[in-house]
Amino acid sequence: MNQAQQAAEQAARTSYGRLVALLAALTGDLALAEDCLAGAFEQALLSWPDGGVPTNPEGWLLTVARNRQRDIWKSSAHRTSDPLELATDQGRDAVSPLDDVDPDAIGDKRLELLFVCAHPAIDPGIRTPLMLQTVLGFHATRIAAAYAVPAAGMAQRLVRAKRRIKNTRIPIAVPDQHDMAGRLATVLEAVYGCYAISWSTQDGLADEARHLAVTLAALLPKEPETWGLAALITLSLARAAGRSETFVPLDEQDVRGWDSELIAEGEAQLRRSSMASAPGRFQLEAAIQAVHCARARTDWPALHTLYSALLKLAPSLGAHVALAAVTAHTSSPETGLEILNTLSQADRFQPFHATRADLLARIGRDKEAAIAFETAAALTDDESLRAYLLRRAAQHT
Repeated sequence: MNQAQQAAEQAARTSYGRLVALLAALTGDLALAEDCLAGAFEQALLSWPDGGVPTNPEGWLLTVARNRQRDIWKSSAHRTSDPLELATDQGRDAVSPLDDVDPDAIGDKRLELLFVCAHPAIDPGIRTPLMLQTVLGFHATRIAAAYAVPAAGMAQRLVRAKRRIKNTRIPIAVPDQHDMAGRLATVLEAVYGCYAISWSTQDGLADEARHLAVTLAALLPKEPETWGLAALITLSLARAAGRSETFVPLDEQDVRGWDSELIAEGEAQLRRSSMASAPGRFQLEAAIQAVHCARARTDWPALHTLYSALLKLAPSLGAHVALAAVTAHTSSPETGLEILNTLSQADRFQPFHATRADLLARIGRDKEAAIAFETAAALTDDESLRAYLLRRAAQHT
């Protein structure tokens, strides 16, 4: 990969969300902002190899995208396709907010846009996927895979959500403290989603998710769940240092390869989250990670208690599968399988098939285990995990 491509990819990873937020600041037209920014990236890949990477790639991209946006606003097609009032406003003063932006001092606008996407006027079911795509830069296909739904349907829902933001003129601005607190749960979910999707790809976005979580905690220090999320991601990333190109199951990893400084930081964040009388979802999940990180040997009864509490508070397919895996250790693999057999809509959920395969293998149902391992392998984009699952399948064929 040449220097121009590397610079463009770095800008996409670290600046995509805040650039979209700046471009959409006036009209709330996220689709137009994304189109103009995509055009700017395309132009960068054409001009940077010969002309050199600019000193401030993000500022260069903003300027080019802003010029494209201005040209579209001035076009007759755009003026006639938008309501008269909106087209008139754009033609007169549309670029002034962006003209005031110093490309050399672009702030982190991602949190701002995250709270915008959590606006009550947007369907609650699409808020988190919208944040993942628009602010954090995930393709609709990856988001759909995380939600175990068809990619085409997810893409259509995202398009409708962006259209609603534009048509209802939802302002691209930081809400006041009251509104911010009301939207916080959805924003935390999106930041966690960013971490969860990017964990296996090792593309740097997991670190970005941690940065956003810690920033949110500093912004809203009296909200226990902000510290819970920061602790959850920090403790999870502490184990990333021990990963290698070959997948190793969690309970077989060498703890000496884990990051002790991050573990200490995550534990401190978890203690700060304990200000609440009753723990929230992310506090419970952080406590689960703390159990794993503190192990000389895994405390399965503690994990069973935490996952049972998590399911009462925030039931999810992933938590059900995790409880089944833990129950196999505290009770028996057969009991774990009984839990898995009660779950519906799990056909496209990779952890379900991987856990089921492992439990089937443990009780000697080799043929079924091999099929389940192969199914799990087909549902992951992680090459090392796929290779591990296929090896397990071969062992039981």
